[in-house]
Amino acid sequence: MNQQPDLTQITFREDDFQLCHVDEKLDIDRNFSSQSYWKEAWVRFRKNRLAVFALIAVVAIIILALAGPVFSGYSVTEQDVTRQNMAPRIPGLEKMGIFDGTETLNKSTGSVTYNKYQENGLEDVYYWFGSDSLGRDIWTRVWSGTQVSLLVAFVAVAIDLAIGLSYGLTSGYFGGKTDMIMQRIVEIINSIPTLVTVTLLMLVMKPGLVTIILALGFTGWVGMSRIARAEMLKLKESEYVLASKTLGAKAYFIIFREIFPNMIGPVITNTMFSIPNAIFMEAYLSFIGLGIPVPLASLGSLISDAYKQFTTHPYQIVWPVVVLSVLMLCFNILADGLREALDPKMKEM
Repeated sequence: MNQQPDLTQITFREDDFQLCHVDEKLDIDRNFSSQSYWKEAWVRFRKNRLAVFALIAVVAIIILALAGPVFSGYSVTEQDVTRQNMAPRIPGLEKMGIFDGTETLNKSTGSVTYNKYQENGLEDVYYWFGSDSLGRDIWTRVWSGTQVSLLVAFVAVAIDLAIGLSYGLTSGYFGGKTDMIMQRIVEIINSIPTLVTVTLLMLVMKPGLVTIILALGFTGWVGMSRIARAEMLKLKESEYVLASKTLGAKAYFIIFREIFPNMIGPVITNTMFSIPNAIFMEAYLSFIGLGIPVPLASLGSLISDAYKQFTTHPYQIVWPVVVLSVLMLCFNILADGLREALDPKMKEM
């Protein structure tokens, strides 16, 4: 049989053990270091270069929408029929042979190249994006239209956020008959097409910004309410919620102070996805004539007006289409990047 060693006979010397990290800092693995939720989300977001680029592009478009009309020297409603359908002309670039006001017009007899600036003696006149059929500056109208489109989208999404969150959180928290009745109302509202809603509002109210915002906000909050309800059903049985109920917390406190902060990630992500949807819906309604009335302009109404000149002056439709496409694409990429950054399940270890 093996005999166990007698531990009482073992002696230790002073140099048998050494303390670690006496003269140097303790190394901490960054992956497991203690960080706040928002700091970790920001670190993950910065690693997504495409999302960062989309954020920069969105900020640049917003700055141009705010400052662009100021630099042109023209107003949104300023008309001059003697300068209609003039091709883009940009200072500096004209000397390089591009954007110098030259336009090629296709006719039945062949192609004709001409420069209205030179023919009319307008050597000191510049239209950076060209002019439309009424002699209005397209640069000014594009960025002013971007202002209107962004304003409609942000206000409509804010309404969706306020109504949808309150409705969905209340429905999911109380459940039972309350939830059943509230969800049936949601189904009825969601079954009404947005186009029908806008048409009815146009008959009752004066066409304008308020009407289009109300039309977008009337049905847009349904998607947010469903996400809020789903998150509420998932979180309302959590331990911290049961603890708050045990301590006598009221329903309002539990919903908005205990549960809502834990669903902020999905809410932000869905909000970012809702913005391009609202921009597209506003552009579509303006394109078919149910949106922003003249003399105001939005990206949709600019595309609708330029569509009539597409075969003869295609440059007029290019600029609002490009701005609208880039804006929607960047918002979608940004929303996708935020979803990856805010979702703890997608955290890279």
